[in-house]
Amino acid sequence: MPRRVGLIALCVAGLLGTTAVIAESEKGDAGKVPADWKETEAGIPVTDPLTTAKCGGCHTPDAKGNLSRISWVRATPEGWSQTIKRMVKLNGAVVSPEEARSIVQYLGTFHGLAPEEAKPVMYFAEHRVQDETIIPNEAVRGACASCHAFAQPMSSRRSHREWGLLQQMHMALYPQAERQYNRPATGPLSPTDNPAPAAPGTKPPMVAEVALEWLSKNATLHTTEWEAWRPRIQAPTLAGQWLISGAMPGHGQFVGEMKVAPKPGAPTEFVTTTTLRSLETGKSVTRTGTGLVYGGYSWRGTSHGAAPGGGEETMRETLWFAPDRGNAVGRIYWGAYQEFGLDVTMVRETGIPKLAAVTPGAIKTGTQGAKVHVYGAGIPADLKPQDLSFGAGVTVAAVDSITPSEAVITVNVAPDAVGGQHDLALRGVPLEKALPVYAKVDYIKVTPETALAHLGGLKYPKGYIQFEAIGYSAGADGKPNTADDFAIGPVDANFAMIEFPTTTYDDDTKFVGKIDSNGLFSPNVEGPDPARRFMRNNYGEVWVTATSKTLMDREGKPLSGRAYLVTTVPLYKMWDQPEVSK
Repeated sequence: MPRRVGLIALCVAGLLGTTAVIAESEKGDAGKVPADWKETEAGIPVTDPLTTAKCGGCHTPDAKGNLSRISWVRATPEGWSQTIKRMVKLNGAVVSPEEARSIVQYLGTFHGLAPEEAKPVMYFAEHRVQDETIIPNEAVRGACASCHAFAQPMSSRRSHREWGLLQQMHMALYPQAERQYNRPATGPLSPTDNPAPAAPGTKPPMVAEVALEWLSKNATLHTTEWEAWRPRIQAPTLAGQWLISGAMPGHGQFVGEMKVAPKPGAPTEFVTTTTLRSLETGKSVTRTGTGLVYGGYSWRGTSHGAAPGGGEETMRETLWFAPDRGNAVGRIYWGAYQEFGLDVTMVRETGIPKLAAVTPGAIKTGTQGAKVHVYGAGIPADLKPQDLSFGAGVTVAAVDSITPSEAVITVNVAPDAVGGQHDLALRGVPLEKALPVYAKVDYIKVTPETALAHLGGLKYPKGYIQFEAIGYSAGADGKPNTADDFAIGPVDANFAMIEFPTTTYDDDTKFVGKIDSNGLFSPNVEGPDPARRFMRNNYGEVWVTATSKTLMDREGKPLSGRAYLVTTVPLYKMWDQPEVSK
């Protein structure tokens, strides 16, 4: 489904008629459409000559340097990129790709989000599939998350008038939006708020009104985070070597190094060389790429070369750098649907010890003489057992070998060691949740727990899904799926598909595709299938099951888990922002 965030000025009252929701303004403009509301909040002046030249013809400038609409919105680079595309397609704006890239660079930096505002919604720019936990109530869900992720609106900040105009734009462009907005807001408006029924003779609040009120209060144009960040925005100093670690579903952990060098004449652009080594196979891959930074902290890049999972791939990089530019987190991904990728952490190498990963991924209580590999940078050559700590119950007995990037140590785990994910400290340098210690694997989960694959292979590309079986401990209370449970790590399992009963005789497991021994689901081809009843397409719903090869439950049966998979038709029209990365 297309994802769009609206900034275009639309006079929609006549288009929508009397059935449209007209949300009341808190600024004394009750009863008027948002286009007639008075903008009382201070705008953010536009100081870039190119943006003014290309946008100022329609977005009227004022004496303070504000451009109408633009100066009352802040957004991510992807949000501004979508806006420019819409201006070109719907309003006939004339802008070259180079000019558009420059405008996005300016707006994404000086009319963007503060690091603290962007981090909670980075998963959206990272093309990470996850269940959203930031939706405050059902009314907001209905207004903003019925057609796209809630991270879409939360990737911007707007004045009250601009949020109202955004609602009106949605009703003008998308017929289903008017129906969504004009429903009464029922049920709790927040996890702790269950409003009383509307008084007799009064109109209950509409979904649009509740959503507008929430957004106007919680996603305001001016925030303490933004006001604190604006004076700190500067060309990022990221050149140097970065220790990188990551995990790729189905392929385990990787460690390596990213070398970042400035691009001559471009203070916010960089060239990179990245080396990644699999901790399972020992195989290394090297990639070269480029990247640019918005707002002093938000990296978008592209690299080329061998992929960690095999083959040659063009990969995208979305990274969030901490304001002190000492570390970063994000995702490196590829695939027609961005379905393959590594979740990565980066730490700047400064000559002092840095830690990246530990293998094996977990150790059982009572284990003696376990050989543990510690990966990092600047590991001291005179490392002693007492320099390393995994917390109570885990003893480092010996340091067996040392290089600047890897130490092999011998570890003993007490039978009564506290279960959980233990931190590692090397002379005070921490690596959080480095080593899970467990008594037994109580259950397994198949991840992702809900997944969406796309048919393809004839005219359209396929959308694959990589599943994993993850072992879990039930924690101290011994009860599965409670707050003290913790992940132990991937387990060796057999994968299969079983029918998800929705339609009689549809036999989805025969038509949707295949899953291999490593948990990779490959969808079938698109188009009507003559072998299927009623010549149906190969879409369908199945359970993906994982059955452990070695782990048993209390009854002596193999541990197993399952995930829900929907295989659907290709995404016939795809929206992306390749222009926001180099």
